[in-house]
Amino acid sequence: MADSVQGIEALAKRFFDAIEKGDPDTIHAIYADDARIWHNFDRTTIGRDENLKTLRGFIKTAPKRSYTDRRLTAYPGGFVQQHLLVAELPNGKVLELPACIVCEVADGRITRLDEYFDPKPLESWRA
Repeated sequence: MADSVQGIEALAKRFFDAIEKGDPDTIHAIYADDARIWHNFDRTTIGRDENLKTLRGFIKTAPKRSYTDRRLTAYPGGFVQQHLLVAELPNGKVLELPACIVCEVADGRITRLDEYFDPKPLESWRA
């Protein structure tokens, strides 16, 4: 069931829901131990632990986060999700960041995540 299309859909939902809720333990459990995460804006690949460090920082920085307009397509071996990330700083400044995530899944865990977004809105949001 974990690698069925329905299982992959449920995994994707759990993953993004965990980020919204600020639950790094669930995110950690969803990533395979050797998961690789790649970003289009810097073309670098990082590991699970480095990505979790970034996500923990994001969760701390933006106590309010949501993924809206989720468009998920799951298929055997992975999924693609397009969404709008909406995050709010404690001072009320809001970020709206359209993104696309492409994931490979094996044995019910994310083994690779490729993230596509324009980083420009992040620069002005953090300023």
